[in-house]
Amino acid sequence: MRRTRYRGLAKTHLGHVLTATAVTLIRFDAWWNDTPLARTRTSRLAALELIA
Repeated sequence: MRRTRYRGLAKTHLGHVLTATAVTLIRFDAWWNDTPLARTRTSRLAALELIA
């Protein structure tokens, strides 16, 4: 969250804390239910290794 709609430092900090809490809850829920969050990116070098 690089931009915020608030001007004050306290409100901006609160927005960052709430965003971090939401992300943590989403990750905890995925861990609890054994649901993968997303596939990780395969690098070009690893992709070439799979071909060979």
